[in-house]
Amino acid sequence: MMNATISLRCVALVFALSAGFSHIARAADRLVGLQSAPSVAMALPWFAEEARLYAKYDLDFQLVYIASSGIVTAAMSGGNGSVAMVGGEGPIRAFLAGNTDFVFIGSVKNVLTHSLMGKPDIKRPEDLKGKRIGVGRIGGNSHYFTMYGMRQKGLDPLKDANLIQTGGAPETFLALSTGAVDAASLTTPQDTRAAFLGFNYVIDGREIRPAYVATGFVTLRSVIAKRPKVVSNFMHAMAESLKIMISDREIAFKIISKKIGLTDRKVFDAAYTAELKVLEPRLDIRAGAIQANLDEIARTDPRAKQVKAEQLIDRRFLEEMEKDGTFERLGLR
Repeated sequence: MMNATISLRCVALVFALSAGFSHIARAADRLVGLQSAPSVAMALPWFAEEARLYAKYDLDFQLVYIASSGIVTAAMSGGNGSVAMVGGEGPIRAFLAGNTDFVFIGSVKNVLTHSLMGKPDIKRPEDLKGKRIGVGRIGGNSHYFTMYGMRQKGLDPLKDANLIQTGGAPETFLALSTGAVDAASLTTPQDTRAAFLGFNYVIDGREIRPAYVATGFVTLRSVIAKRPKVVSNFMHAMAESLKIMISDREIAFKIISKKIGLTDRKVFDAAYTAELKVLEPRLDIRAGAIQANLDEIARTDPRAKQVKAEQLIDRRFLEEMEKDGTFERLGLR
């Protein structure tokens, strides 16, 4: 709880500081975005920064990293952030709790490609019994995959293992590599880094690929109502960023390696190649992915059974980019 409070205070401070400097450049629209993981799928804002796309679209954009979809949604509920790249669970749970202001406006990735990576002596799913498994944060993408993957292999994640919150993706990788946990739920590029260090793919999410909003674009309906052009410009910038990321491997390596400290080219190439196969070519948000989230949440929260996936989707900006030729111009098919 203390970490969550500190994170929210940091976001509020960034929001307040950026407001204080708004008089310097009145031409650009200030927009604070939140990011819940430093990963390949959530890298688009970095590409937009590098290519100066925010200026192109008249945005004074500030990105804040918070390692939890739940804390991201809490920050947005408090007015500290207008858009986010985040896993689906946080916004969906907020919606079920009564904050129906949350809405998905696109997605980079509608499947999970996490894997449970284990120490060299942990080779099969049954070897996970009694072991300590790092799951990032309860309610996040890595936790969801652990629950899903273990059940797929006939295991009870609540009885057969000790699930440990290990923080964000970098912290979870560190916990595995230093022996603080026996196995961990990791996604690209951290799973690839672990594999090159000799850890095993115990449950390989690259093969399972469960439907799930792994990286969604989320905003608030009230923000759309007040600032539709700003949100539209942001989504146009993200479409251009996607084009750069998927078409120029060298630039992708330069940007991603700088942001997450990944200097091993072999690890990057393997992670990048794998991730390109599952990214949404036109940033589509799929109802089936949201429904998979709802079905999982319904195991413990019956309110999820009363909500339809389409209630959480607003496709106006995707449709706008179809109509104005953005996707066609960028060659995104």
